[in-house]
Amino acid sequence: MSVTFEVAAATVRDALTDAGRGLVEREAMVELVALSAVAGEHLLVVGPPGTAKSEAVRRTARGLGGSYFEYLLGRFTEPSEIFGPVDLRRLREGVVETETAGMLPEAEVAFLDEVFLGSTAILNTLLGLLNERTFRRGHTRMQCPLRVCVGASNALPEDDALAAFADRFLARIFVEPVPDPRLEELLAGGASLWTDAVPRVASLEALDVLANAARCAALEPVRPHLAQALRALRSAGIGLSDRRAVKVQRLVAAAAVLAGRTTPGVADLWPLVYAVPTKEAQALARDVLRDVLAGSENAALPAAALEASAGPLARAQRIAQAGQALLDSRPQDADEDAVAAWRLKLEGVAREMDAGFAPEALPEALRALRGEVAALLSGAGRCVA
Repeated sequence: MSVTFEVAAATVRDALTDAGRGLVEREAMVELVALSAVAGEHLLVVGPPGTAKSEAVRRTARGLGGSYFEYLLGRFTEPSEIFGPVDLRRLREGVVETETAGMLPEAEVAFLDEVFLGSTAILNTLLGLLNERTFRRGHTRMQCPLRVCVGASNALPEDDALAAFADRFLARIFVEPVPDPRLEELLAGGASLWTDAVPRVASLEALDVLANAARCAALEPVRPHLAQALRALRSAGIGLSDRRAVKVQRLVAAAAVLAGRTTPGVADLWPLVYAVPTKEAQALARDVLRDVLAGSENAALPAAALEASAGPLARAQRIAQAGQALLDSRPQDADEDAVAAWRLKLEGVAREMDAGFAPEALPEALRALRGEVAALLSGAGRCVA
C-alpha cells in the first residue's frame, strides 16, 4: 500500500525524535541529515574529535532506513576501501570492473569521516558520485542510490584544490563539545544509548514520498523572499555562489515538506543559514537575516530551525533556563556535599556565559542571571555554610 504524504511526514518525524534521543546538543545535526536526505543534498559537519558526529549520523541512518556505509579516511586509504575491490575474475579477461557490494556506490546513506584526507583518486571519484550519483571506475559505470552523504572534518580545508570538492556539501553545521552545565545530561544520554530500546524506523518509501513532494513543491510564492535574503547577505559581504543560491531552494522545499507543507513559505527560509560556508559567516547571516528568520517554524526539525534562526540567542535562552532551574534547586546550606556539587554546576553556568558572550554583549536573558550567579559564587548569597 502506498504511503500518503501526511503519513510519510509523521513517520519521518517520529524516527528523528527517537534518533535524537540521548544525543545532547546534536539534535540539530540529526535533523539536518534528514533534511539533506529529503533535499537530495549533502551535509558537512565540522567539529573536534569525540563530539558524537558519527553516532548522530549512524542513529539517523538507522531511523531513515536503507543501506548505510561508513568509513574513516586517511592519507593512505585506497580507493578499493571505499568503492570496492577490482573483480579479479573479470580482470583476467582484460576488463577492469569493481565489486561494489556493501561499499559506498550501493549505499543510500553514507558517512565519511575526515573526508578531506582522501587521496586525489578518491576525491575525484567522489565528485561524480556526490554530484551526479554516478560511479565511474575502470569499465564500471553505475547509477548510485545515494540519498545523502555526510562528510566530517575537524576544520574546513585551507587548500584551494579542495574547494571544488568541499562545495559539493551544500549544508554545513559546526559543532562544539557539550558545555559544562549539560554534562549531567551528556552522561545520562550517553548511558541511555547502551539500552536495547528499539527506535522507530521510517521507510525508504516514506522518504521517497517526501523527496518527490519537495521536488514538486511550488517555490514561486517564497522565491522573492529568498532572493531578498540573498541580496541582504551579499550586501553584508556574505557571498554565496550561484550554484549554492540555486540549490538552497531544495533545502527550503525539504524543510516545508518535513513540516507537512507542500508550499514553502517564509517560515521555511531558515536552511539558508546552513548553506553559508563558514562558522563566522553563519553567525553574521543570523544577525543580518534576523527579521526574515523571526518567523521560522518547523515541528519536525525544531532544533535545526531554532539554531539557524536564533543562534547565540537560542543558546542564551537555554543557558538562562538551565541557570534559573539550578538557582531554584539550591540545596540547604546544612548539606555540605549537596552544596558543593550544586556550586560546581553553578560555576559551569558562569563559565559557559563568559565563554560564549563578552560582558558588553551579554543578551538580556542572561544579564540578571549573571549578576545573581556572580553574587552567589563570591559568597554574597550564602551558597556555602
